[in-house]
Amino acid sequence: MNEIDIVRAVTEEGYQISPQAVELIKLSNSPESLLKYILSTVNDCVFVIESEHVDLKGFEASKTVFGIVSGTSSGTGSQIASGKTASPALEPSDPYMVKTFDPSLDALKGSGLISRVESDASSAFEVSESNTKIEPNILSSKDFAPDSIANSITNIVPASITGSIAGSIAGSVADPVPGSVSNPVYSSSSRSAEKPPSAFFGYPGSPSVPSSNRVSSTDSLFSNQGNAFPLNSRDEGVRYIPGRNPVTVFSDITGHSTCVGEYMQFVQYFRDRYSRLSEIIRNRINARPIESLKRKSFRRGSGGETEELSIIGMVSDISSTTNGHKILSLEDPTGSFSVLIRNSDKELFELACRLLLDEVIGVTGSVTNDGKLMLATKVIQPDVPNSVQRRTGSHGKAVLISDVHVGSSQFMEDAWLDFLDFLKGESDSEDMREIASQVRYLVVAGDLVDGIGIYPDQEMELDILDIYEQYKKAAEYFREVPEHIRVIISPGNHDAVRQAEPQPALPERICADFPENVTFVGNPALVDLDGVQILIYHGRSIDDLVASVPGVSYQEPAGAVLEMLKRRHLAPTYGSRVSISPEKKDYFIIDPVPDIIHTGHVHTLGVQRYKNVLLVNSGTWQAQTEFQKRVNLMPVPARVPVVDLADFDVKILAFD
Repeated sequence: MNEIDIVRAVTEEGYQISPQAVELIKLSNSPESLLKYILSTVNDCVFVIESEHVDLKGFEASKTVFGIVSGTSSGTGSQIASGKTASPALEPSDPYMVKTFDPSLDALKGSGLISRVESDASSAFEVSESNTKIEPNILSSKDFAPDSIANSITNIVPASITGSIAGSIAGSVADPVPGSVSNPVYSSSSRSAEKPPSAFFGYPGSPSVPSSNRVSSTDSLFSNQGNAFPLNSRDEGVRYIPGRNPVTVFSDITGHSTCVGEYMQFVQYFRDRYSRLSEIIRNRINARPIESLKRKSFRRGSGGETEELSIIGMVSDISSTTNGHKILSLEDPTGSFSVLIRNSDKELFELACRLLLDEVIGVTGSVTNDGKLMLATKVIQPDVPNSVQRRTGSHGKAVLISDVHVGSSQFMEDAWLDFLDFLKGESDSEDMREIASQVRYLVVAGDLVDGIGIYPDQEMELDILDIYEQYKKAAEYFREVPEHIRVIISPGNHDAVRQAEPQPALPERICADFPENVTFVGNPALVDLDGVQILIYHGRSIDDLVASVPGVSYQEPAGAVLEMLKRRHLAPTYGSRVSISPEKKDYFIIDPVPDIIHTGHVHTLGVQRYKNVLLVNSGTWQAQTEFQKRVNLMPVPARVPVVDLADFDVKILAFD
């Protein structure tokens, strides 16, 4: 078992590992079983497995007690600590991974290594007991001045971030700050030729991280909070809201943020993204590690052909040759490799022109004689499988809205009041009353209020100059929604939470004003509405997709959501307009595939279906602003998509 095998196995379990710990495991005569033992005993709060976690004495004892080594004891087989699962990577089917298995530790005895790793892994770090929250001052338009703006935002800037993980994270601490006033300026990705061999994954060549650099949090990221169901390799808290119209929240950053902006957190974020997306692709192609391509000599046969190989990597660079071909640089945890896509292959080249930096793809092709370039014949995105089945058996209707912008002078209050009358069954039309009688859910995908200081001179277009007063007014409106309708509200970039995504739910001080039938979730959030799964995302990354993918426009926002779905990621490109907090888990990955993806943000309406997934971008309740006039954006206000939960039929209701 070599260094690459160890790093890959550890990465797939959601950890990182220091070079010192890798060396200790590799020197063992039974590295596979030692690594199994470490992963089954290390505390879940550990991010980086250090040398002190390589407990050789404990491992030696466990072989006798638990029979870890097959055939060497009369035990009951391999024993795994409670709450742990063995990594599939430790039972490799890859022919390029070394499978030697020697139970002896004689090579380490007398070397002094055992005495240096006696400390117990659980005592290698401490969890902070501090959970103090700072109550922010109320921010109103009179506070809108350059100095106050600068002082009201906390920028966490990693000291050294390579390649695509360059940039600052605004307010990426766990507690949201109501009234955050403007977006920070982010440094652009370098994508330079001097980038280390694995800029995404931080190995080799990544800076050494001291064992004391742990994230302090009173709650583990994967702690259970009742009604928990297993997700991936660990359990994450799942909220269940019972009642006539039940809601189950499967995935939500609220209460689970651990980000403080350290280097290794960026590395861990990209490793989690790669591990989960590559696993989807690996079910469709037989891929090998990039590092293995550099070890083998690829010679042409008598017919002049070479064997086709497949790799899976994250796109770290896209460039064009003088002849107009595309060259992709792909990275995985073992290294990087260049891929050529020729413009003579029209279909493949068109797909290459739509690829984005940082997305994970699979590539099949042949390698040149010098072993430095792959000539691609096929590119595979994670995409949604053709066999995805739509859930059935539910009933009633769900109303999907976003971008209400309460507090704005352009808020369309008359249309909004007509909408509330519709929900209460007080419409003049009998057809509208019939639809209203079937409404069970109202889902709001962000920007409930207009906020304060989101863009320059915003106070000139506000009717309510205090952000808390904006939410109080919004709460008044939502108290008119009938009690039997379950309301789910997710935040957006105008709301009083951190700007960095994923965003937690609105703070308790704001939520307290709303009625009991309102449930607050983060952004993004995967929820189940009585058997129908809906992924709620405000949709800020639509800006990046419009700017980067040919054919995607603000006028057809569902097309941008379709591009997300093909990549199985809500915000594929890192470090552009969307500020992404490097959490332990990538909350933007679309897995499992939901029945509905609901977005907003761009103030235009779009509905589309793709492989049994319904894509809905709801419009807005705000008329055209001065900023929208300057950028020639024409909003589509007061249009409401209503989805039948039984057959996913969509009706658009107009209230203007």
